[in-house]
Amino acid sequence: MVDRLRPKITYQLSVRQILLIALTSAFVAAIVISSLNYWNRRFQSNGAPFSETPPAGITDPSVATDERNNIEIYRAVSPGVVSITSISGGRSLFDPVPREGTGSGSVIDEEGHILTNDHVIADARQVLVSFGGDKVYRARVVGRDPDTDLAVIKVDNVPRNLLRVIPFGDSDQLVVGQKVLAIGNPFGFDRTLTTGIISGLQRPIYSQATGRLIEAIQTDASINPGNSGGPLLDSHGRMIGINSQIISPSGAFAGVGFAVPINVAKRVVPQLINNGYVIRPKLGIYTRDVRPELGLPIDEGVIIVQVEQGGSAAAAGLRGISVTPDGDYVLGDIIVAIDGERVRNRDDLTRILDRHEVGDVVQVEVWRDGNRVRVPVRLLPERRSLFRR
Repeated sequence: MVDRLRPKITYQLSVRQILLIALTSAFVAAIVISSLNYWNRRFQSNGAPFSETPPAGITDPSVATDERNNIEIYRAVSPGVVSITSISGGRSLFDPVPREGTGSGSVIDEEGHILTNDHVIADARQVLVSFGGDKVYRARVVGRDPDTDLAVIKVDNVPRNLLRVIPFGDSDQLVVGQKVLAIGNPFGFDRTLTTGIISGLQRPIYSQATGRLIEAIQTDASINPGNSGGPLLDSHGRMIGINSQIISPSGAFAGVGFAVPINVAKRVVPQLINNGYVIRPKLGIYTRDVRPELGLPIDEGVIIVQVEQGGSAAAAGLRGISVTPDGDYVLGDIIVAIDGERVRNRDDLTRILDRHEVGDVVQVEVWRDGNRVRVPVRLLPERRSLFRR
């Protein structure tokens, strides 16, 4: 608690500081403002639509040879990995030539829902799915989340014997060095198996569509164009990630691949199936990272530049930059921690908020008037809706 007997310190901003904050936050603010007319539907989730029961026919890895484990996982899981072809363009004078993209996906329930990457089906006017062989099925896009690069599509009227469900594992229990397997369709080669290890965890990569931070699994299992959207599996045959990106100067595998953790999908998939999009909790603020060149009294944190009316921060009494009657600009709150976890920049802020749901109450610690103040904030939903189909 703040000692009320301490003198109140008001930190006034210089013209140079105001210009630096305004110029560097204008672009972010413009993006946020342009999306305020979206996403008003309330969050609903009817529970997880996925299985967590390990596939049958896989011997305990502790008593099986590596070769046997590879063979058994491929036999048990590969029928649930599909090939996805997305067709875009070709319908206007300005875009006359159809384009095809390919990727992979995983069957996640007996209703025909398939989990893949958003970038595999983004902008597609037609999505085709193959379960192996020559026959293809039309699929419809159920929901997209460009922020996590995840999407769910659905194939209707497909024979049930083709729907081999791939169970979900627990990506929070992963350790660097453990064995992983990837199944996908690289360069059009149907249901290819590659193996490797987890090379790193919580790697900061960014969504190709929105630039939002994703804490990814890094692996050296071969991932190439066409693997996107396919499963990254543990040695029990459970999906622990969705293969998403590679780092490569040539565009082909160079030993560094990334997968979206399956526990991210566990939060996202129910909303994609129920709503078609994801509603995230939001503080309702426009922000700027603390930088040394700003000359502020603390070295790190997230400056609240402006507070949205009707948002979580406004309701809790958090403060943005204000103007005195004399025309002086006064620094508002700087977020330095949430629930005791350090907030150094906006990436930290995004990462922490993504663990929460609408309605959660978080303790936001701010630097205010020379003191650290803890403010309880109830998280309200984002007020935007993108890519609904």
